[in-house]
Amino acid sequence: MNQNAAKKGRTADINDKRGDVLHFVIVTSYRNNAEKVGMEMPITDILAHNASLYGHEVSLIEINPEITEVRRSWKDYELVELNPERKYRRQMTWREFDDKANRLANFLMERGLEKGHKVGILLMNCLEWLPIYFGVLKTGALAVPLNYRYTEDEIKYCLELAECDVLIFGPEFIDRVEAIREHIPEVKMRLFVGQDCPSFAENYYALTACCSSIAPKVPITDEDDAAIYFSSGTTGFPKAILHTHRGLVSSCEVEMDHHGQRRDDNFLCIPPLYHTGAKMHWFGSFLSGSKAVLLRGVNPEWILKAVSEEQITIVWLLVPWAQDILDAIEHGDVRLEDYQLDQWRLMHIGAQPVPPSLIKRWKEYFPSHDYDTDYGLSESIGPGCVHLGIENIHKVGAIGKAGYNWELQIVDEAGRPVKQGDVGELCVRGSGVMKCYYNNPEATAEVLKDGWLYTGDMARMDEDGFVFLVDRKKDVIITGGENLYPVQIEDFLHTHPAIKDVAVIGLPDHRLGEIAVAIIELKPNVSCTEAEIMQFCNALPRYKRPRRIIFERVPRNPTGKIEKPRLREKYIGGSLVEAQTKET
Repeated sequence: MNQNAAKKGRTADINDKRGDVLHFVIVTSYRNNAEKVGMEMPITDILAHNASLYGHEVSLIEINPEITEVRRSWKDYELVELNPERKYRRQMTWREFDDKANRLANFLMERGLEKGHKVGILLMNCLEWLPIYFGVLKTGALAVPLNYRYTEDEIKYCLELAECDVLIFGPEFIDRVEAIREHIPEVKMRLFVGQDCPSFAENYYALTACCSSIAPKVPITDEDDAAIYFSSGTTGFPKAILHTHRGLVSSCEVEMDHHGQRRDDNFLCIPPLYHTGAKMHWFGSFLSGSKAVLLRGVNPEWILKAVSEEQITIVWLLVPWAQDILDAIEHGDVRLEDYQLDQWRLMHIGAQPVPPSLIKRWKEYFPSHDYDTDYGLSESIGPGCVHLGIENIHKVGAIGKAGYNWELQIVDEAGRPVKQGDVGELCVRGSGVMKCYYNNPEATAEVLKDGWLYTGDMARMDEDGFVFLVDRKKDVIITGGENLYPVQIEDFLHTHPAIKDVAVIGLPDHRLGEIAVAIIELKPNVSCTEAEIMQFCNALPRYKRPRRIIFERVPRNPTGKIEKPRLREKYIGGSLVEAQTKET
């Protein structure tokens, strides 16, 4: 079916039990023998649609293998199951999902939250996360997910940058929020999701339990602002990325088109929901009305057990997790025959370059699995603006071709398309491109030009039209799917009394994709060991610590800038991404 013609679709009126009429433009097409349903409407209406049609069916399941004891309090916090075999497990239906979102929306509106206000969400993955996200959207306010790795200063910075009016946070963040609560006066309300609510916050469960579960009457259009996500450049200072409801719905359609989620699928979500990657891959399950499992933990045994016991069919992994599973199999730490895995149909990877050797190893143990990889940025509402396609496993190493309803081009410094095979900057265009960097027109103008998003990644296109990343225009280090910002680490190391100069670069790593390496130039007549530097770096969060120290002069150009290309050439011998994806 022609996509443009299909997008016009047909209109169907669906009445829910409250008598409200929801108007849907339903697009039906078939690809890989799977039905795809795309809906031109605010994303909140998709939740109401699922609650109406599949109300008593399970929507979300939360599993946390590390929790063995929980005190029960509010009804919404009770466990469905807690025993030595299954440990911590909760679930909710589509109707409960929608009701909880509506209760939060009505409470926030009673407290004066209006369309256009901002609500920060600082939670670990949990059963409450997505109902809270959608509850915020139902008010017409903007959801602002926050990275749970943020320090208190970073939390404060992002709340101020996004102009948040409310902060909803969990027990893991009590100390961080308490440290800044006197310095964020614009955050007028703090809601706590957990037991033993601190004195400086209000209890989410108690306040929302008695609120109406009827959807608030807030008119929302595709063009309305919906969410702010955060991204950072090489300086490490986050930019606030503004997306509309149209962008969120576009992400749902892209994910379903690429991976063909069906009603009987079950998606295993492991990465953090604050990130566009995890949530937007779940959007395929959301649009198809199928189940998803939120797993807290990346232990190979936990992953395989969840796939087996919950009958998971789709799993999105990062490179390190896939490698850990393969290593566990090869070392005998897990035995595949101990698990029911026949229903598992798709494994896909994103967030970093994928070594072809990894997928060859994977297919040796899981020959029936489809495989895909997705490329995207928070500015492109997450994964899928470029994707490999499950039919193109012979091209592993490439990020693929333009995704569903996306366009791409590779351009030179003047913005002109380069010849096929030449290297240039990758640009993408589609309905998932961000509206802007919030309150930052200068930064917006740097990356949005005539509707094209300039990704900052250097790429080339082969003779078959597949795009390969060559290197990064930016200096961001991606280690295990997490971004590290060299300047932050360099600034910290500069405080060491023995260090004269320092440069941090990424070097290829078999498991993590990249690791941070510090090239350190010591002061004259001063000695220092690698062990002493490593000990000093214990003051950094674990994921920001350099994995290797090299003592050498730091090269700088005449303007004083560190010559990182020279360092990468010396220690990698060329392109970082090509080194990561090189066949071994």
